[in-house]
Amino acid sequence: MDRSSHILRASALATVLAGLLAFTAPVTARLAGADAGDPGAGAATAASLSSRASVSGHTGLRPAAVPRTAAATTEVQAATQPAPRVAEPRTHLLVDVPASGLTARRNPWAGAPSVGQVVGASRFYRVPTVAWVEEVSRNGRWGRVELPYVWPRRDGWIHLEGLPRTSSAITVKADVSARRLTVWKHGQVVFRAPAAVGRSTSPTPPGEYFVTDRVPFAPGGYLGSFAFGISGIQPRLPAGWSGGDQLAIHGTNSPASIGTAASAGCLRVSEQTLAKLKPMLKLGTPVVIVP
Repeated sequence: MDRSSHILRASALATVLAGLLAFTAPVTARLAGADAGDPGAGAATAASLSSRASVSGHTGLRPAAVPRTAAATTEVQAATQPAPRVAEPRTHLLVDVPASGLTARRNPWAGAPSVGQVVGASRFYRVPTVAWVEEVSRNGRWGRVELPYVWPRRDGWIHLEGLPRTSSAITVKADVSARRLTVWKHGQVVFRAPAAVGRSTSPTPPGEYFVTDRVPFAPGGYLGSFAFGISGIQPRLPAGWSGGDQLAIHGTNSPASIGTAASAGCLRVSEQTLAKLKPMLKLGTPVVIVP
C-alpha cells in the first residue's frame, strides 16, 4: 500500500474473505470462490439485492490540483498529525460514495497525486457503494479508505465533505490459518464460527475489505441461501476458472467442507452462521482478515 510515512500508520489487521459466486443469469453476477464444477446459482434478481438510500443527485467532491496557499499549507500541516487509534474500534465510519465515484489521493489534501478511484457501485450487481473509512485526518476533511476491487491492494484519501454518513458497530474478522470467523460488536466478541477458506493453490487473500452486496438465493444451492459480496478480488484463481474474481462470504451445500481449505478463495459458512450475519452485516461493514 502506498502511504505517506508522515501520515499513515500500519493498516488494521488484514482479513480475507474470498467469496466465490459464479452466477449465470443475466441479472446475476460472478464472484470468485465456488468449485469450477459447481452448478449455476439460483435466480437472484436485481430487486432481491439489499440497497441503501439513494444518493441520486449527490455529487462527490474531487479535489483539484491547486497551488498551495497559506490556508492549504495549514490544512496539510494539520492533516499530517494523525489522531490516535484504538486497537479494536467500537464503531466504524461509513460513507455513501456518489455514483460517479471518488478520486483517492496519496495524501489528505487537494492536489496530492491520485492513487485510483473509489467506484460508485459494486462490480456486478451495481449496488451503490458504501465505503468503510478506516482513518480520518485530524482536520476531519479527509478519510482513508481501501480501494475496491484493486490488486495489489492499496488505499487512499477521499474528501469527506458532503458525503452522507452512517456507522457500523460490527467488525467481521477472519483468521485464515484458524479457518474461523469472529464477529465483534462495539469492541466485544459476539460470536465465532468455523469457515472454509481457499485451497493452497487459490488461497484467500488477506486484506481490509467491506461489504458491497447482499444477495439471497434459494436454499440448497452450492452458495447456500445467502452471499455477502465484499470489496476484494482473488488474484490467484484456479486454472481454467470461468467464474468471476470478486470475493464473498457465502453458504454452501457441502457443510463438511466448513473448517477446511476447500474454496477458490471465498469463505463458506453454515446456514446457522448466515442467519446470524444477515441482520448484522449492512453495506460498508468492515471485513478484515489475517493470514
